[in-house]
Amino acid sequence: MTTIGILSDTHLNNPTPWFTDQAQHAFKDCSIILHAGDLTEVSILEAFKGKEIHAVHGNMCDSSSYHTLPADKMISIDGYNIGLCHGAGNRHNIEERMWNLFPGADCIIYGHTHIAVNHVFAKTLFINPGSFASTGRYGAQGSYAILTTNPNGLKASLHMLSEVRV
Repeated sequence: MTTIGILSDTHLNNPTPWFTDQAQHAFKDCSIILHAGDLTEVSILEAFKGKEIHAVHGNMCDSSSYHTLPADKMISIDGYNIGLCHGAGNRHNIEERMWNLFPGADCIIYGHTHIAVNHVFAKTLFINPGSFASTGRYGAQGSYAILTTNPNGLKASLHMLSEVRV
């Protein structure tokens, strides 16, 4: 079994003390971190030293992120194919676009909308961890997801941060 931490839309230029504390608490049991874009600056990933990290750039990233990180990525973890992409455009059909980008994936992880999602469609698990940086609608707390693998399949859960961003 592997425990995977998933976040998106951090919108930070550096790993602030608040971010580092929240990330360490939220992902303490995770060996792998997946960041679904809009990290803004690649240095954000420094908060996850010692963990396997996979990240993609988003529409709000700086130029170094665009040059360092791919727009989308397929990752194999414990035999499961996981598509990772930030997403773009209107949210009303974003999952259809992600489906077309990663046909046959066991799990598709995306961000962009700041709205947390965890559901299965046609045997594919869709996860949007929402916005880790408390930039959800109406001042909502930040959110993230935890994904676990086991021989029987994938299981995801959504979580709220323990405190609002300051």
